[in-house]
Amino acid sequence: MKVLLIDDHPLILSALKTVIQGLGDDVTVVGAGSAAAARATLQGDAEFDLVLLDLQLGDANGFDLLAELRVAYPALPVVVVSASDRSSDVIRSIDMGAMGFVPKRASNETLFDALRLVMSGGIYVPPMTMGVDAGSAPSAPEADTSPGYLKVVGSKAAEGGYQTTPSLTTLGLTPRQTDVLALLLQGKPNKLIARELNLSVETVKDHVAAVLRALGVNSRTQAVLAVSQMTQLVGGTGGWRRTRG
Repeated sequence: MKVLLIDDHPLILSALKTVIQGLGDDVTVVGAGSAAAARATLQGDAEFDLVLLDLQLGDANGFDLLAELRVAYPALPVVVVSASDRSSDVIRSIDMGAMGFVPKRASNETLFDALRLVMSGGIYVPPMTMGVDAGSAPSAPEADTSPGYLKVVGSKAAEGGYQTTPSLTTLGLTPRQTDVLALLLQGKPNKLIARELNLSVETVKDHVAAVLRALGVNSRTQAVLAVSQMTQLVGGTGGWRRTRG
């Protein structure tokens, strides 16, 4: 496996390289200390299996570089590794196409589990940032848009260091709604979902609305986060798989 690390802090870059090498003897790690260096590295050799991206770069905004990478290398998984663990940053990263978000305060074991999950096609989100920003009230409007159990989950996690969430089997979804959820998490629009399930677009819209209500969220991105959260807690690192097309 070939990994590109993008972080402008030399000590953190060196430490992360050492940690990632611990994944196995077949792991090759290349470091880039800036967005410009990352671009040059990928232009010279695009055969990477994974990118780890810091959001705070000296020569670029991390979100801008994430968007750039998703367009230029759509098949290349990107995991954000950030000093921030604000829910607004997690949601924005996943919404922009990141396959995972790992706070830098996470343990090496958590990082390994997250990377293994991503490389197997899953999506990793940190379990303690759902619905609230740690230590303070949400600092951005989008950070406070998760209704229902997500806010409760975030509060419980912040207070007690752990959390419990309902499992997918307790949501009360019908078989058809479960089918819609699976396709929704693959990033497919309503028209494609309707075509695959032989339903009308209006019927699909009704099913999507029902799924979001059952999850206690109000957007597809939040649905991805919620399902990832559930499957990580219930099944360890065996998170919900979403295929990127």
